Amino acid sequence: MLTPYELLTFAARMKTNLDESFVRDRVERILTRLGLQNCKNTMVGGIFRKGLSGGEKKRTSIGYELITEPSLMILDEPTSGLDSHTSANIIQLMRTESYRGATIVATIH
Repeated sequence: MLTPYELLTFAARMKTNLDESFVRDRVERILTRLGLQNCKNTMVGGIFRKGLSGGEKKRTSIGYELITEPSLMILDEPTSGLDSHTSANIIQLMRTESYRGATIVATIH
């Protein structure tokens, strides 16, 4: 029952050794890159509580992995369960990350 901002902050604290100001900066940059600025303080939600849309949840989970700025990302069906418009947005996001220098390997069903 956390927000995307809280989840990414937790990931940055656990996966990196950055000080607090760098953690906040990195989280804000990733939220902006993923287009999550408008929902950064919305609960992710679950089966008992409404929260983010499916696309926003997918982008949040991708952001969780991007927090360490990996050179390789392996994504297993990142578009499953999404409508065609949201799927296209996820594919565009992966393309943008590849232009930033990351190698992206993904399975698309």
